[in-house]
Amino acid sequence: MALAMFLGCCPPAGAPLGAAGVARVVGTIQAINGKSLTVLSDAGAPTAVIVEEGTKFLQIEPGKTDLKDATPLTLVDLQLGDRVLVRGIFADDGKTIRAASVIAVKKAALAEKQARERAEWQRGMGGLVKSIDLSTSTISLTTNGIATSKEVLVHFTGDTIFRRYAADSTRFDAAKVAPLTEIQPGDQLRARGRRGEGGATFSAAEIVSGKFRSIAGTVLSIDAENNALTVQDLTSKSAVTLRISGESQMRKLPVQFAEGLAARLKNQSNAGTVSPTANPHDQAAQNLQQGTAPGAPQGGRGGDFQQMIARMPAATLSELQKGDAVMVVTTQGNGKDPLTVITLLGGVEPILRSSPKGSQDMILSPWSLGGGEPSGN
Repeated sequence: MALAMFLGCCPPAGAPLGAAGVARVVGTIQAINGKSLTVLSDAGAPTAVIVEEGTKFLQIEPGKTDLKDATPLTLVDLQLGDRVLVRGIFADDGKTIRAASVIAVKKAALAEKQARERAEWQRGMGGLVKSIDLSTSTISLTTNGIATSKEVLVHFTGDTIFRRYAADSTRFDAAKVAPLTEIQPGDQLRARGRRGEGGATFSAAEIVSGKFRSIAGTVLSIDAENNALTVQDLTSKSAVTLRISGESQMRKLPVQFAEGLAARLKNQSNAGTVSPTANPHDQAAQNLQQGTAPGAPQGGRGGDFQQMIARMPAATLSELQKGDAVMVVTTQGNGKDPLTVITLLGGVEPILRSSPKGSQDMILSPWSLGGGEPSGN
């Protein structure tokens, strides 16, 4: 029962369970008025809940799945924003629930858990799936790091949790538990867990993956009124319409940062190493390895590129102009509607000049660690 609460798999508000009139709802407390609660279900429907003399209150910590770990609670301990699982029976109106029990996860405890897991995801590993070896329980990952290994072996076990994003979203709370077999070469993957010594291996406690589309191109037009833009895809030579949503993450690289990264990528392609004295751009590239590129946020030595991007100020559609070069990660799409932007990076002209194929798969992932990254339930 408690496990269902955290996975969000309970039926929607008012759904009968078993005997006629028996109901439950899982959601967030929206209002408290005397002995009545309004619970906003995970399906988005408000449900009225009446507390009675015999209503039993319990509190359980986020992540716990056994009610043996629960502690007693009272009605006055509940607050707006707390997560609750209410079980009871329908009142005469067939909608209001007369609560037999209320199991709560406190808002503050949930926020603390999410912050902790967000930090774990930030310290995690992300990149493109190269191959999967079931015999050794490993996934070969091409990373998007600047100072980390290009290839990392991600180890999984029978206890590793696998989640899969929906085709039109990177919301972690919309990702579903899915079998390992759904992960395919070319997918984007991110894992939280423990890095091995030297950074060549990673032991995953949880993995989330999805199939996304990467586009490198130039802006053809901007429709600010409808939060959309059209981009000329350099690979397909076709125009692609993109939609900016409230969850889209947009950044614009400072000029020196972009030039330093371009030099880094060019040297990797040509010789696999960076000459520290060849020119100022090469010096900037060397600084990139240490997270100290001119114009870049300070992120410590060896921080991966995605974390450096996440610490940059957010950009807006109004900052883009016709002809600007962009690198974009979008949803896979349904073939009819405009693709939804997950991450858009502007100021990338130097990168596309030095690496015509874009290299966006190496340095751009769909998860912006500034807010769109996996963060736990």
